[in-house]
Parts: sequence; structure tokens; C-alpha cells
Amino acid sequence: MSTKSLIAALVITAGAVASSGIAVAQSDKACDKGEFCVWTGPDYTGTVQRLDLESANPDECIPLTVVGRSFANRLSRDISAYQRENCSTEAEFTTYPKHGTYVPDAYFVIRGVQVWGP
Repeated sequence: MSTKSLIAALVITAGAVASSGIAVAQSDKACDKGEFCVWTGPDYTGTVQRLDLESANPDECIPLTVVGRSFANRLSRDISAYQRENCSTEAEFTTYPKHGTYVPDAYFVIRGVQVWGP
């Protein structure tokens, strides 16, 4: 495959992913105020999924589209991280405080979260 063909294929693929509306991106260690960010790798590496209060209804279980191994809670609300996508309390789960909790290597993989109400 020529360099021009490879570049064209990458641009088309990137455009398709961007237009899909999926809230994931390649490795970006930034997590803005008002977001919960979860990465597929430890130390905020890999694919990232971002949630905010517009995309995450408080008091509801939110299954993640990635399996998280590190995360940051910069929301204005506490958040519970769950090992199971259905937020089961039969598996591992822990609640983390609002306004800047950073977990570079989670004690268990994160598959679901719950944002707590006011």
C-alpha cells in the first residue's frame, strides 16, 4: 500500500469514528472539570471514555463502552465504580469523592458507574 493510500485510509477511518458519536478517544491523559474519565490502561493510557452530567443521569447505572483500568472523577458529584456493567453490589465496587479523585491503577476493572445525586 502506498503512503498516500495509507494516509487516505487513516483519514477515512478517523472520520467514521468521529461521526459515530461514540464518546471514546485514543490516549488522552486530560480530564476536564465536570467530567468522569476512564481509560482502558493503567496510568491513564489507552482508549478513554468521558462522561459528564449531560450524558450520565444521576442515580442510574451506566454501563461503560470500555473496560476501565484507570480513571479520574472531576464531576461535582460522588461516583461509584463497579466491576460489573449492571452495577451489581455482589461484585467489587467503591465510591469515590467528587472534584478530583485520580485512580491510576484501579483495584478491579471498571465496567459500570453510578453518579450520585445532589
